[in-house]
Amino acid sequence: MEVLRTSTANELTALLISPDRALAETFARTLPHAHTFQILADLKAYPPQQTLEMRLRQLKPEVVLLDLASDLDAACEVIRTVIGEQPHVHVVGLHARNDSEALLRSLRMGATEFLCAPFEVEVQREAVARLQRLSRPSPSVNAERGKVLLFSSAKPGSGASTLATQTSLALHRLTNSKVLLMDFDLLGGTVGFFLKVDSGHSLVEAIEHSDHLSPSFWCSLVSECSGVDVLPAPAEPCAELDDAVRIHDLLEFARQNYDWVVVDLPAIFHRVSLLTLAECDQAYLVTTSELASLHLARKAVNLLAQLGFGKERFHLVVNRLNKRDGIGSGDIEKIFNCHLHACFPNDYSSLHRVVTLGQPLGPDSELGRSVDNLASRLSGATALARRGTGLVLGASPILSET
Repeated sequence: MEVLRTSTANELTALLISPDRALAETFARTLPHAHTFQILADLKAYPPQQTLEMRLRQLKPEVVLLDLASDLDAACEVIRTVIGEQPHVHVVGLHARNDSEALLRSLRMGATEFLCAPFEVEVQREAVARLQRLSRPSPSVNAERGKVLLFSSAKPGSGASTLATQTSLALHRLTNSKVLLMDFDLLGGTVGFFLKVDSGHSLVEAIEHSDHLSPSFWCSLVSECSGVDVLPAPAEPCAELDDAVRIHDLLEFARQNYDWVVVDLPAIFHRVSLLTLAECDQAYLVTTSELASLHLARKAVNLLAQLGFGKERFHLVVNRLNKRDGIGSGDIEKIFNCHLHACFPNDYSSLHRVVTLGQPLGPDSELGRSVDNLASRLSGATALARRGTGLVLGASPILSET
């Protein structure tokens, strides 16, 4: 098969790997019209790892065009090798039909695009445009990364998940920024329930592939709710996260693609909560005014101090504060000997309504106004840092008190 020719400005150099020669010929016939890929070499079998690595070093292609139809397992091993190369080489899967299994498996392994017969010219050009955007260097090495916000509690049921969910919705509504909400509570996560998200995908898949996430695979994982991307906990409880490297990789990917990353954690005493705390820009420890919750929150503050997380590295917030309980914010500050960052009222009726409908709170309720106030303080502090000092919020000591 002869497809070599002079490259044009819009073409990407490519290594073609296709045991299915009919598939390869069908694809090659479109290239003189599409002007999308310049084939540097054509391999008629899936190569061994050592051979593939040698060919990649010799040819330095921008893309590997890979036949997924002949042997999907072998093709996935090729993807695994290719995405481990430096500099990064994109993989474009080729198939005779729009095969959902091949599409999903290849994206999960790290492929960036998927093309199927008859390989329409416009579809190819759109794929190449996306690949070229992904390959562009960042406009500035100092480009600001997204902020990671954590919500956790000392006592389960204190409302950390509610505040995480509603704060993420408020951040998007008030700032029109890109917001991601992730549920790290793999045993009893409720974010998906709150927002009526049931896509079949969960945080577990993102963690499993955290070392080679691609934008296309990511889009297949997240669901959208009121403008916020959501990655819920799995429907069935599973083992807790305990891999600090995978947590770091996932949060770094999220920082690069969102303005705000809001993480709902299990109780602060869980290992995943303590591991994730070290990765964040701001953290909120949620308590209620109930004695049991205050008792556990005090134990949590002491534990964090022993682990090196002083009071300056997280914010204390009180949820469901009721004046009739006879305890005020000043009393709580004395108990913990630290500043109380925010208080949220006990507004059960408003919360019940929005959870039933899977909707965000708004300024028409007392709780909604309190959440909006927190989101405004967050976005306002960031905007002030950008305008006034040229420094980003995360450049200051982590979670310094306001």
